[in-house]
Amino acid sequence: MEAFSSFVDSTRRRWNYDSLKNFRQISPVVQNHLKLVYLSLCCTLVASAVRVWLHLLWNIGGFLTTIRCFVSMIWLLSTPANQENKRVSLLMAAGLFKGASIGPLIELAIKIDTSVWLVLSSSHVGKASGILLLGRPAFIWALRPLLVALRFFHFWRICCYVQLYFGLLVFVGYIVVNTQEIIEKAHLGDLDYVKHTLTFFTDFVAVFVRILIIMLKNSMEKETEKKRKRSN
Repeated sequence: MEAFSSFVDSTRRRWNYDSLKNFRQISPVVQNHLKLVYLSLCCTLVASAVRVWLHLLWNIGGFLTTIRCFVSMIWLLSTPANQENKRVSLLMAAGLFKGASIGPLIELAIKIDTSVWLVLSSSHVGKASGILLLGRPAFIWALRPLLVALRFFHFWRICCYVQLYFGLLVFVGYIVVNTQEIIEKAHLGDLDYVKHTLTFFTDFVAVFVRILIIMLKNSMEKETEKKRKRSN
């Protein structure tokens, strides 16, 4: 942890917000550094894709892989920069565990036309049953707490949509800001490509997950609209 603390202190001393507005010409050293960062990023993304594929085969993703991914990242940031092989291995491990963590979401996206819509159909049956019961006053009083809960759920759903789209914009902005930040740090002598790759990797995964969720939401809404038109 001493190495991690010293790194944070040195970064604060050498970099500030004004560095983001410095768009000077990129030197050959920084260009080589960026090539190494992007190459490492590609390898990490490939490792994540392989782990997603393994999850689809053997269902190995879940909460434990998320914890392991977090531990791998902390371990990487706590490892001294001179232990390059160990840090690269931890980076690849973080990529593997992250791929397994988002594997269930990707599996849901693949199966959305079957299992997800079975659940939605069941919910529509439940709503129809509730409508049939509205003729009895006793059931009306029994359903009042449910109606209040549904109103709260609708408000919570709107908040989730705002958080989803706003989060996507934020992480896209992070990619732009982090790119300029890494270039400026490289000009100042910080050529830690492993840590910079980790920064890009977390940004790309966050953007990918939000885009995937938005695609799933839009697909579900389109299918619901189609079923509504067919029923009418």
